[in-house]
Amino acid sequence: MGPKNQKRSMRIFRRLHIPMLLLASFVLVQACSDSETSVGPIDDELSDEQSLAITYFKEVALGFEFENASEITRKWDDDVKIYLGGERNEGLLQELDIVIDDLNELIAEADIEITVTPDTLEANVYLFIGKADDFVNVYPPAASNIDQNFGLFYTWFSNVSNTFTQAYVFVDTVRPEPLNQRHLLREELTQIFGFGKDSPRFQDSIFQSRYSGVATEFSEYDKAVIQMLYHPSVSTGLNSLEVDPRLRDIVALYI
Repeated sequence: MGPKNQKRSMRIFRRLHIPMLLLASFVLVQACSDSETSVGPIDDELSDEQSLAITYFKEVALGFEFENASEITRKWDDDVKIYLGGERNEGLLQELDIVIDDLNELIAEADIEITVTPDTLEANVYLFIGKADDFVNVYPPAASNIDQNFGLFYTWFSNVSNTFTQAYVFVDTVRPEPLNQRHLLREELTQIFGFGKDSPRFQDSIFQSRYSGVATEFSEYDKAVIQMLYHPSVSTGLNSLEVDPRLRDIVALYI
C-alpha cells in the first residue's frame, strides 16, 4: 500500500479513533479468512469469481474499521456535490475528473450524480487538497490525527435511513509522492460512498490494506462491489445475512 502514514515508521499503521466516524486510510487491518467473511453456503450456480465478489463486498462495504457503527450497508441517496478547498494542483484536479467519471458510471443505476460545485452552501462533500496544517485550520478535529495520515476521510450518516449526509476528504500534497497522491484521491473519495474497510485480498484493489498496494485505477472486483452496492435492489441497513441473497441475484451482472 502507498505510504500514507508518517515516514518515521513506514510499515506501522494504526486505526485512528475520534467521534463522528473518522475513517483514516492506510492503517493496520486484521486479515480475515474466507470462513470469517463468507455467510451461508456458496450457490453452486455462481462462478468462483462471483462468489469471491460477494465475499469481497462483505469485507469492504459493511461498517467501518475499528468503529462502533453497525456492520450494515450505507450509501448516498442524493446527488453528491463536491466543494474543492486547499491548493490548485492541476495534476490532481485532472485525476479528480477521471475518478468522478469512473464513479458516476459505476453508480449510474442509483440515479444520483457526482459533480463539483463552487458553492459551499450547495456542497455536501468538502475535498481538501494541500498541506496538512492548512486542512487542520479548516477542520480542527483533524489535528490529533493528521501527523499519522497522508489521507483521511470523515463521513456522517442518518441513523434512521443509513444514508450519508456529509463528508470531508483530505489528500496531502507534501508528504506522499505524486503516484501516492493519485491513489489517495481515488481511495479516499471512493470510501465515502460506503466502503469503510480495507482488505488485503487483492493487490490491485483500491481497498488494498497492505503497504505495497498503490492502485490508481479500479480493479474488476472494485467495480463489481461499487456497482452492487448502488444497485436499486441493495438497500441501506442490510447486514451480511440480509444482503447476501440480493448480491447473489445481481452479481452475474457485474462479474
